[in-house]
Amino acid sequence: MASLNKVILIGRLGKDPEVTTFDNGNRKVTATLATSERYRDRDQNWVEQTDWHNIVIWGNLANDIADGRRNYSKGDLMYVEGKLRTRQYTDQQGIVRYVTEVIADKMMQMAPARPATQSSFGQPYAPAPEPTPGYMPQNQNDEGNDLPF
Repeated sequence: MASLNKVILIGRLGKDPEVTTFDNGNRKVTATLATSERYRDRDQNWVEQTDWHNIVIWGNLANDIADGRRNYSKGDLMYVEGKLRTRQYTDQQGIVRYVTEVIADKMMQMAPARPATQSSFGQPYAPAPEPTPGYMPQNQNDEGNDLPF
């Protein structure tokens, strides 16, 4: 049976990407990416949970970033695609540590979101109301659709 190791993240860069160039000319770019989710707790208070991801980039994508053909900086909203890799190392005190990283093979900056006060036509923008639990919108053009799903 085959397996799949695929990660897709959309989040904000926590710092400017850092470039390391090795003696053989290869480059490695590292960055941190924050992903957040908001939910309501038992008392109906909003809670925001942020997870931090270590991103490692090699090859042509690393060269594009290092050479300035792609300019990414802290706070940019990014789409990152790659695979998870866990590695171990021994720290200065002799303790074996583990770190999980996303080895990115695609990374691109997403278009900045428009301000919450304006629509794309310059009219005031009001966010859509939260859906009622259990509500499922119906497609108006479903007549004659005989697909089993």
